[in-house]
Amino acid sequence: MDVPVNFKRRNLLKVIVLGDSGVGKTSLMNRYVYNKFSQQYKATIGADFVTKELQLDDKLVTLQIWDTAGQERFQSLGSAFYRGADCCVLVYDVNVHKTFESLHNWRDEFLKQANPDDSETFPFIVLGNKVDVDGGSSRVVSKKKAMEWCASKGNIPYFETSAKEDYNIDEAFFCVAKIALANEHQDIYYNAHGISETVSEVEPRGGCAC
Repeated sequence: MDVPVNFKRRNLLKVIVLGDSGVGKTSLMNRYVYNKFSQQYKATIGADFVTKELQLDDKLVTLQIWDTAGQERFQSLGSAFYRGADCCVLVYDVNVHKTFESLHNWRDEFLKQANPDDSETFPFIVLGNKVDVDGGSSRVVSKKKAMEWCASKGNIPYFETSAKEDYNIDEAFFCVAKIALANEHQDIYYNAHGISETVSEVEPRGGCAC
């Protein structure tokens, strides 16, 4: 869809996705960006990123979503990748309690490495992934417990997701885009006069209480 304005404001938003190895970080990103899901597990080495373009109200937004390895031996890579982030997504597996317990450490590690201007107000989002497993019967972390943790950390938005079933993915990342935009670090202006630029996807409004 072309946006008929002479100047279009494009925002590049850097989003970091953190969580223990195996919680589904890469799967969530692949589902959101490419609408693909694979049962094959392949550990991320170091860090990589994907981009997704969407429209929020009158703004073109490019999400640059960084996928970092969950293994401890790669955490030393953090500082260079974390700096300049506009939002951090913390992911855990609702079926593995240890991954939920790790959220606190991932949050603290991010704040230490990224060193944002205001660590008290920096935007996080928590995703409780793999709610589809065994029809929910394998679940060990309740939604109530997760929401209580998020509330204790400054009312972090919380979404339950399934990359496999494509459940709540668009809604979660739409919320990511909204709160990242409010915390943006970089604006890019394009003179669109005589240039046809296309937004790859127009996200539906609503579905996010952020």
